[in-house]
Amino acid sequence: MSLPQLWMAYLTYPTILLYFALILVSAGIAIALTPRLVPTLIVAVLVVAIYPFAWYAIHRFILHGRWLYRNPLTASLWKRVHFDHHQDPHLLDVLFGSPLNTIPTIAIIVMPIGWALDGPSAAFTALATGLIMTCIYEFFHCIQHLAYKPRWAWVAKIKQLHVLHHFHDEDGNYGITNYAADRLFRSFYKDARARPRSAHVFDLGYDIDEAKRYPWVMKLTGAPPKQRPDGARSSGSSAR
Repeated sequence: MSLPQLWMAYLTYPTILLYFALILVSAGIAIALTPRLVPTLIVAVLVVAIYPFAWYAIHRFILHGRWLYRNPLTASLWKRVHFDHHQDPHLLDVLFGSPLNTIPTIAIIVMPIGWALDGPSAAFTALATGLIMTCIYEFFHCIQHLAYKPRWAWVAKIKQLHVLHHFHDEDGNYGITNYAADRLFRSFYKDARARPRSAHVFDLGYDIDEAKRYPWVMKLTGAPPKQRPDGARSSGSSAR
C-alpha cells in the first residue's frame, strides 16, 4: 500500500468523515460562546495530556476485561468494539471504533474538564480537541494495521509495538502512539523476546470453554472463537 492509498482509505471512511464534521461543529459552538484565550489553551493542553491515559485505561480495563462478554446485554458491544478487531486485526470494517460508542465516551471524559475550567465554551473546546486526538489515533491505527510500510523510524517503531499487542501478547502495549502509560504501569514490552507468546492473543480469553459458558458472542459471530485471523475480507481490502 502506498501513502496516497493509505490516505484514501482513511479519509473516505464514514466514521472519520463524521469525526471531521463534529470537530467543525464543536469548534463552531465553542467560538460562538466567546471563549477566553487562556482557559481555551489550558483545556486543549489538558485534553492532549489526559487522552493517552484515558485510552490506556479504557483499552486495558474495559476492552480487555472479561465482564462485557459475560453479560448478554453487553456481549454485542464487546464483540463490535474489540473482539472482532482482535479476531481479524487487519479487517478495515472493524478497525475504527463505532461512533455510537466512541463519541459519547469522548464527550463524557473530556467535556467535564472544560466545563469545570471555563464553562460551556471550554467544554466544546475540549470535545473538539478530543475528537482531533481520536482522528490522529485512528490514522496511526490505520498505519499499524494496513499494508503500509512507514519510512519514519518513530512510526515504524510504534507500529511494531502495536503489532506485538495483536500477534504476540495482548496483555501489554495498549497504547497507539504513546506508550507512557504502558511504561508507568509496567505493561510495556519492546519485543517478542521480552515475554512468552500468549495463547489468547486472538481470542482475548474468550476461548471455546468461555464461549460454552457465555455463548452470546459466539452466537452473534455464528462460529466458535478463532485461534488465528483469516485475514482481511472486507470490501476495502483492495486498498491494503
